[in-house]
Order: sequence, then structure tokens, then C-alpha cells
Amino acid sequence: MIRPSQRRCVAASLVLWSGLVGAAAGVPPREYNLVLEAPITTWDEAVPLGNGLMGGLLWGEGSTLRLSLDRGDLWDERPAVEPLWWKSRTYARAAERIAAQDYATVNQWWDSPYNGVTPTKLPAGRLEVTLAPGQGVERFELDLAAAEGLARLANHQQVSVLFSAAAPVALVRIPGPAPAAVQLLPAGAKPREGTPDSNSLGAVSQLGYPPAEQGRLANAQWFVQEAAEQLRYCVCVDARHGDEETVLAIAITSTRDSQDPLGLARQRCADALARGYTAMRAAHGKWWETFWSQSSVSFPPAELPIARQYYLVRSFYGAASRRGAPPMPLQGVWTADDGGLPPWKGDYHNDLNTQMTYIAYQAAGHFDEGLAYLDYLWDRREVFTAFARDFYDAPGLACPGVMSLAGQPLGGWGQYSLSPTMSAWSAHLFYLHWRYTVDDTFLRTRAYPWCADVGRCMLSLLTTGTDGRLILPLSSSPEIFDNSPQAWLVPNSNYDLMCLKMLFLSLQEMAEACGKPEEAQAWAASAAQLGDYHTDANGVLLLDATAALTQSHRHLSNLIGLHPFNLINCERGPLDGQRIAASLAQWDQLGTSAWCGYSFSWMSCLQARVGNAEAALRNLDIFCRAFVLRNGFHANGDQTRSGYSNFTYRPFTLEGNFLAVQAVHEMLLQSWSPTPGAVDSEIVRIFPATPARWADVAFADLRTEGGHRVSARREQGVTTWLRIVAGRSGVIRIRNNFGGRPATWDRPDVGLQGDCYEVSLQQGESLTATLPSVQP
Repeated sequence: MIRPSQRRCVAASLVLWSGLVGAAAGVPPREYNLVLEAPITTWDEAVPLGNGLMGGLLWGEGSTLRLSLDRGDLWDERPAVEPLWWKSRTYARAAERIAAQDYATVNQWWDSPYNGVTPTKLPAGRLEVTLAPGQGVERFELDLAAAEGLARLANHQQVSVLFSAAAPVALVRIPGPAPAAVQLLPAGAKPREGTPDSNSLGAVSQLGYPPAEQGRLANAQWFVQEAAEQLRYCVCVDARHGDEETVLAIAITSTRDSQDPLGLARQRCADALARGYTAMRAAHGKWWETFWSQSSVSFPPAELPIARQYYLVRSFYGAASRRGAPPMPLQGVWTADDGGLPPWKGDYHNDLNTQMTYIAYQAAGHFDEGLAYLDYLWDRREVFTAFARDFYDAPGLACPGVMSLAGQPLGGWGQYSLSPTMSAWSAHLFYLHWRYTVDDTFLRTRAYPWCADVGRCMLSLLTTGTDGRLILPLSSSPEIFDNSPQAWLVPNSNYDLMCLKMLFLSLQEMAEACGKPEEAQAWAASAAQLGDYHTDANGVLLLDATAALTQSHRHLSNLIGLHPFNLINCERGPLDGQRIAASLAQWDQLGTSAWCGYSFSWMSCLQARVGNAEAALRNLDIFCRAFVLRNGFHANGDQTRSGYSNFTYRPFTLEGNFLAVQAVHEMLLQSWSPTPGAVDSEIVRIFPATPARWADVAFADLRTEGGHRVSARREQGVTTWLRIVAGRSGVIRIRNNFGGRPATWDRPDVGLQGDCYEVSLQQGESLTATLPSVQP
């Protein structure tokens, strides 16, 4: 029973909660905007903008504004070695050579395709604007609420840039007199000395392309680049000059849109200019208003760096991932504009990068943006089926560990680029999408079919060992021991074992939900036959049955069963508890000297998952302080040279950013099942790993497995209010982690079963609780 004084405290906390969460709901507050003082002299510190298909980076200095341009489907798919090389350099042949200790041959087979220039992502080019005399840029800003880039000028005016969410164009509004010059530059091009109207080939010179064909007519200018395999792409800019401003419209088209990409680009620019910046901005703003309305987090005021990083990176889902456009590869729609081709070919790395790039959209509620990747995988079923057949000699499907936009395997270190279990990890994203949306149509028509095909491929590769376990012919743990002979671990490595077990248990659950009990039993039996995980006598998770991790490493691959999988968790009993504690202690002992930026944000997620709130925040702090550039992009090395890592290099990739967003979600709300494979066994945990510094924090409409929307408020270190809106009809379980404080529910039928509150709700019904705050 709550005393009258406690009721007054509860009422006061509700007023405070309503004000703070109400302010946070919807668009991000202005103080979270990205603000960068001029000059910005390099592309990877620029203001990032995009609409899924097109991307732009706004930067510059003095009177020069630059807009680096990108389009997600510009790729050169020519193989570096013979076409379909994987048909002859197969998995079975490699297993034979490795058994004979002929490692050099396998490395040559599988590394050489990656050593060529192609396949590769292509940059689109650059727009350079010289402002009118007297105009100069003082600072840049990304208005997160409007997804609009701003260049603040010395005369208190501003240049505005948007990549329309409602049309395949970008627009630039420049106040005052017409710009002194507007120039389009082909990818990586710089004016040749003495010939300012002619451009060098820049990046595309490495690809053997002819010079871009350039043209002008009235206020429009363009270039058309002849690429490989009948691909041509066009970048066009047109201008409308008024008495008080100039508006530029930019379109990037290719032969994938039309056989006349120039005509289409000019038409798109003309249509945008006819509508005008204000009208285009209104439609654009409505899209972004809907995007931001999905969920929100209200951070403590002292956490401004983390809050800014969180909202900036959430905006990347809207800017760089849209259905109907390619999903985000390593650099999303922000391919390097440094005169060359992108690092690591700008490809799709499925040994961490793509899976972790798409790890945070579920809790945030950005499901359409996440479907960009799942649609992409679904649409390439035939490609992946052929790859499973031709490379693995297996039924079902498999996606390469490193691949091009078309799904072509690119090779590289074969232990990882051609590991079959990368497909099992990718399949996990289908499973999670179903769990968070409870979309049964998606389950039956997409998630279960795709994952089951992966399962069939994996089963065909597995054989029964002498101990009765299912084992693969080859095994590894990304990216342990690089591509040395030592990297071939004893099958199954813990990484492979965990990927396979999570896949089979997910399939068990999905089959049961689809009404296929016999298939569910078969998947469960396969999961059981994989056996237990490999540990030493102290419970430390090994790399395989005998090999221990003995040095610092960037990839937490042998811990994947803790996160993102929930195979080993803190609610399964003392054995799992011992394994978690011992394994994390070993990682602490080995140190972070060989970590990359994403290692810290992944470890933050993992520590939050196992309830170590302060360790989660410490790793997130280090990531945000040392491993992001000033525009928020994740740089793989320690940019502060503070000793967090021996890596101090600068290549930009996205996965570390999204892991940091997910780390926030893991600290605030978790919903995983302690018994994976069991249907509808998730448990909602509110503020399960919230650090002391976050004594006052709130969130609205974050999502859980089961499709529920959850909002909650924490004051002075305790939960004071929560609301759950049911995503589907059934029983909801809420962990009672409220420290013995009584919860007052707005429904009489909430019962306490063990350490969980349980209630049966119909889809759309809500449940609210208030709890007493800490007495002063």
C-alpha cells in the first residue's frame, strides 16, 4: 500500500516525467544538432546528408562550399580474377588443401580476388560553389529535426541543403547575390594546372574509364561518366536565380533508371526547381517528422556528447537506409571523396559490419529503414542459392562473408570472407525483425523461408564427429590470427558453434510459430547435437576446443553467444554466470591495445546485456571520446592517441556508430528470452543496466521483442513510472527489478510470478505503473 506522502511524490514525478519525455518525444531538441566550426577541410569531417539512394557531405572553408556526392547503387562489379572464380576454388577443395597443410594455395585462391581494384563502390563526384564576394562560411550545422545541412555565413545568413526525402534530388538554397561560380567535378577530379575547365579522371582513372563527358545549357551543367558493363551515370545541377536567393537542384541518375540518364537528371532538377525550396522542404519535413516520432530518449543534461552521438547516428538510418535503395555498406552513402576509391572497396562485410550496422533499428522502431537490408538479402535469393550450390556444393542459400552490391563474393581472408556461418549471423536479423514487429506475414513469407534455406545449407555441411557432435569441415573465428595457418581452428570454433546454435534455435521458434511442429523438433535436435560451448576449467570461453585467446583482439567473436545472441545469459543459472564473469575477466586482462572503435561500442552493448552498467558506460564514453571524428563518424583507430588502442589510423566505417546507439538501448531496455527457441518467452527489463550517472533519464516508445512499445522514467536512480502498449495479444512478463519498491498498476489483474510481473493484454491495450520515488 502506498502512503499519502508517497502518492504526492508519485504525482510530482508524473508531472516531471510528462514534461521531460514530452519534450523529448518526436524531433530531437536543437541542442543535439551537429555543429562544426569552419573550416572543414576534409570530406570525412563533413556534415552528412542523404535520402537513402543519394548521399552528400557538406564541407568547405572561406567562400568555398563543397558537397561530396554519392549514390548507393554506383558499383563496378567486374571481378579482379576470372568470372565465377568460386566455382573452381571451392570450399571442398580448400578443405582438402588445408588438411594437407597447403595453406599458401588456399590463401592465393581466396585472397587474390580481393587484391584487385574491382569490384568496388564508386564515388559520384563533387559540387563546388564559390560564394559571392563578401560571403564566407563561419560554421556548419546539421539540423537533425529537419535533416537539413546549414552553412552559417559571416553576414548572419545561411546556406541550406537538403536531400529530399520525397524526391530523388538534393537542393541548395543560397541567400543574397548569385554565387561567383558553380562547378561539378567528376569523382576525385581536380582541375589540371592551366586548364581550369578540364578535369582529371581522379578516382576513376584506376578503373580505365574514359574522361567524363561534360556539358552546359543555360543554368544547367552536368557530366556523364561511362563506366563498366554498360553502366553510365550522370550528375546534373541546375540553378534558379532570384532577387534574394539562388536555388540549386542536383540529381544523380544512371542507366539503372533510364537509358537516357542525362535527360532524366535534367528533368528531375527542373521539376524540383519548379516546386521551389520551400515546398520541397515541407514534404521532406513531413517524412522526417514521422521518422522521429517512432521513439525518443531524454538524456541527463551532463550526457550531451552521448546524446548528440545517439541522435546523429539514428538520423543515419533515415539518411542512408530506405526501402527501394541499396542498404548501407561500410560507408553508407558517404563514399570517400579523397581522390581515390573507398577503403575496403566500400563493400558489404558480413563478418560484423552489416550485422552491427543493422543492430539498433529494432528498438528504435525504424523498421522500414531496417527492411532495406532484409529486402536486399531477400531479393538476392537466387544469387545466394547459386553460391551455396557452386561454392559449398550445398542446397539452400548462403551469402558471402564479403560481397559486392550484386551479392558477388569478393574473397579476401578466406577464413572469414568465405565462412558459411556469416550467413547464419545475417539470418539472425530476419529473426529479430520478426520478434520486434510480430509480423506473422513477414515470418511466413520472408523470415522463416530465408533462414530455413540457410539452415539447410548449414546442415548439409555438418557431419557427425566421433563424439556425436555436428561439426563443419573448416572453422575459424573472425578475425582471429588474420589469414595465417593458425586461423584455421579446430571445428567447431565457439564463434561457429554459437552462430549455428542461435540459427537452429531461432528456426525452432519460427517453425513452431508457423505451425510446423515437426520442423521445429528437427531444428531443436540439430541445435542440441552441436553440443556445449568450449571453456577451460575456470569457465573461460575458448576459441575452439583447445585454443585460448591469448592476446588483445578487435573482434569479440568468441563472446557472440553473450551478445548479440542470448545463448549464454545472466538468467540461466550459475554455470552461465561463471562463464560470463571468467570470460570478461580474461578480456579485461588482455587489454584493449588491439581494439578498434567498434570493439568499444560492442563491448558496451555486451556489458549492458549482462548487467554491468558502469562498464557499459565506460566503454561507450571511450568510444564517443576517442573513436569518432568531429562530425560523429566512427574512425577505427584512437584519434586522441590516448593509449586506448595501438590502432590510430582513420578509416571511417559505420558499424561502430550503430553499436553505440544499441548500447544506449541495452542500458535502458532489454527484452531477450533467457531460453532461446521457446516461443514468446521474452521478458521486458526496464532500466536493466542503467549507470549511476543516468540517475534521471527517460525514454518513450522504445520497442521490445513481442512488438511492445515501452516508455519509462527514472528519477534519482530508481524507476518511477512505466507504460507498455501491447504489440500483440498474450502474456507480457516484466522483470521485477525495482529494488523492493511496490508498483501501483492501472489494472487489477497484474500478478507476480517469481521475479516477473505478468499480465495478459490484447493487442493495443496499455499497462501503466507508478512507483514511489526516493525520499529526500
